[in-house]
Amino acid sequence: MNKIELLAPAGDMERLQMAVAYGADAVYLAGNTFGMRSFAGNFSPEQLKAAVERCRAHNVRVHVTCNTMPRNNETARLPEWLEYLEALGVDAVILADVGVLALAKRHAPHVQAHISTQASIVNYQSARAWYDLGASRVILARELSLEEIREIRAKTPSRLEIEVFAHGAMCVSYSGRCLLSNYMTGRDSNRGACAQPCRYQYALVEEKRPGEYFPVYEENGETYIMNSRDMCMIDHIGDLMDAGVDSVKLEGRAKSAYYAAIVTGAYRHAIDAAAEGLPLDPVWRDEVEHISHRHYSTGFFYGQPGQFTENARYVRDWQIVAKVQSCDGEGNAVLTLNNKFAVGDALELVGPDVRPRSLTVDALWDEDGTPLEEVRHPQMVFRMKLPQTVPPLSLLRRKADLSP
Repeated sequence: MNKIELLAPAGDMERLQMAVAYGADAVYLAGNTFGMRSFAGNFSPEQLKAAVERCRAHNVRVHVTCNTMPRNNETARLPEWLEYLEALGVDAVILADVGVLALAKRHAPHVQAHISTQASIVNYQSARAWYDLGASRVILARELSLEEIREIRAKTPSRLEIEVFAHGAMCVSYSGRCLLSNYMTGRDSNRGACAQPCRYQYALVEEKRPGEYFPVYEENGETYIMNSRDMCMIDHIGDLMDAGVDSVKLEGRAKSAYYAAIVTGAYRHAIDAAAEGLPLDPVWRDEVEHISHRHYSTGFFYGQPGQFTENARYVRDWQIVAKVQSCDGEGNAVLTLNNKFAVGDALELVGPDVRPRSLTVDALWDEDGTPLEEVRHPQMVFRMKLPQTVPPLSLLRRKADLSP
């Protein structure tokens, strides 16, 4: 099978560096406006320029999100922003509004137009219509099955690329089109500020009995009535390829740099294995269990996923403790600290194309070579001998139940 693009999230420069180092073919990110994740770090114009330059140096494509539904007072600012993206040479703009598409074709004619999942594309006629308007890619709604995707692929121009989400958070509302957050908190999900009220635990209050709360139960007494599981398709990359998908997208611009690294690395190995017709090495499959996540499902690809009402908590079993700055041929490494640890602690080493490896901390030194029993100050630079040579941005982590 032909390889498909691995599109990774980049919420800020640190997360972009991780996605690039761990094997992304492309990254998607946002400026300070017009993006659907206003609480990610995002990029100022100057930072975006630096991001594009870094990606160019590693032959990684850059997709910039402009997928909010802009109001009148915002539309006037779009031409200048699109012209800036054109000048930077970004590869694609992700958009959901037909007016934004018209502006993009006029003000950024050399930048591809990718139609966001916010446009809720669920049939071949809609995909063809966007193509006729100038789109080069459609990002399909997450509610589609593999059979529906195959039909869309068969009935659309071959030059139209198809992208799907393969991993990350799902939304109880259709393709994220939800007014609940806006109604309850004043934060509009369609303008990048969702408060995720679907994850709340709800109770019923009778008008004349204020303060008396009656739980709202599902089938087995669970009270998370709108919750959903996370999507995980790492075991089914071959099926996505067979359906004609051109790009698999990893959700998570608002998640950590550790998440960006580990999930990108895991899917890099899954795509490479599927392209060669090989089974995925279980060690890489296990990596998606090492990141913060809700219980997994395969989304709608194989039918209705069913509602998950048990809880809305994340599974957080692992914690990053340090990041490798440099490492020589004998494993002598310089690192920066994220979370404290000490001599004698059991850790795990993982990195770009580095199989996870357990180790026990034998010795620690400060930056000047003075022995230490513990490293405890965030972002401090220290030295440590690792069991093997690893590239920069490799990580040390430990098992720790961080679930609330």
